[in-house]
Amino acid sequence: MDHFLYRDGVLCAEDVAIDDIAAAVRTPFYLYSTATLERHFRLFDEALEGLPHLVCYAMKAASNQAILKTLAGLGAGMDVVSGGEYARAVAAGVPGNRIVFSGVGKTQAEIRAALVNGIRQFNVESEPEMRAISDVAVSLGVVAPITIRVNPDVDAKTHAKIATGKSENKFGIPIARARDVYAEAAALPGLKVVGIDVHIGSQLTDLAPFELAYTKVAELTEALRADGHEISRLDLGGGLGIPYARSNDAPPLPTDYGALIKRCVGHLGCEVEIEPGRLIAGNAGILVSRVIYLKSGEGRDFLILDAAMNDLIRPAMYEAYHDIVPVMEPPAGVELAAYDIVGPVCESGDTFAKGRMMPPLAEGDLMAFRSAGAYGAVMSSEYNTRPLIPEVLVHGDQYAVIRARPTFDEIINRDTIPAWL
Repeated sequence: MDHFLYRDGVLCAEDVAIDDIAAAVRTPFYLYSTATLERHFRLFDEALEGLPHLVCYAMKAASNQAILKTLAGLGAGMDVVSGGEYARAVAAGVPGNRIVFSGVGKTQAEIRAALVNGIRQFNVESEPEMRAISDVAVSLGVVAPITIRVNPDVDAKTHAKIATGKSENKFGIPIARARDVYAEAAALPGLKVVGIDVHIGSQLTDLAPFELAYTKVAELTEALRADGHEISRLDLGGGLGIPYARSNDAPPLPTDYGALIKRCVGHLGCEVEIEPGRLIAGNAGILVSRVIYLKSGEGRDFLILDAAMNDLIRPAMYEAYHDIVPVMEPPAGVELAAYDIVGPVCESGDTFAKGRMMPPLAEGDLMAFRSAGAYGAVMSSEYNTRPLIPEVLVHGDQYAVIRARPTFDEIINRDTIPAWL
């Protein structure tokens, strides 16, 4: 469920008409619903009721500080994967004891910053990283809490570019070697092993891969405890998918996911962490764009929008589907026509949809890309010197620009001309 609905013939975000926002902000822009963000977080939190737990929002999905502050106010932790994301979380007021640091390439500078400012745990991805964390912790005279990310060799049945739990993926250590690696961790100064971490991929639409992975984690927990390790925390990652196409079968609900977690690991007495990102932010955001031209081609018609692949790269990168709807509600029973929906970037890959059936449209009409809140703004760029587009947050009948569009001068003035020119 989201809070983007037609009212009196106009698509609204909560209680604000989107055409009013477009008139003030100018297209294209991202638009988020506070009510949807809050609802989706609470679904996960309530699904784990009865277990000691922390829902750590995977902020790589959408990391504007206004979004982070909204979720932090509900008690969310944060899952970060870079020093920059860590700094964003701290700037948004998230305490260090609610920040989990994931990612395969943590630098010593990033490790040091997290240890100095506070960290709940590092999710360790390799033996070299584990040794680096130990070295930095010893140099600071502190102890670093860690989990070790195990790769369970489970096929998540998702897109190859967002699968993370198979043996050929770069993430984690093979689960078969886990006991040896934990033994090394226990012997290193400056480290305290607190648990196990696993994450098998993103946009999963079936619970079976989760069950297989979590069952392996439960077995590993028992084995590590038998080896003398104190395993008190299980970070089970995220990855639950969302329905990008409204006509598709819906993925499992957070309640079903929570029941699975309780069934697989609830008997172990561990605190559970999960790291949802897409399901919290995905349907909480849309991309609003405007039709620039209608163009007739050889055997096809094009809708050319003012949004482009630099604004929303998911269709170009992942062949991703987004529902695209007019902001002004079309009449019931209107005849549809097929369009290729494209942007103005000088790339054939700048195509959002091919042969998409749409109601009659005209130059200047507003369009909305649904389910664009996750991996939209955070993956955008200034390719073709196109400014990063604004982000806007709605709260009831109010809205605010939470990231402004830079001017061309601001973009160009970031360049430095060397003295010899």
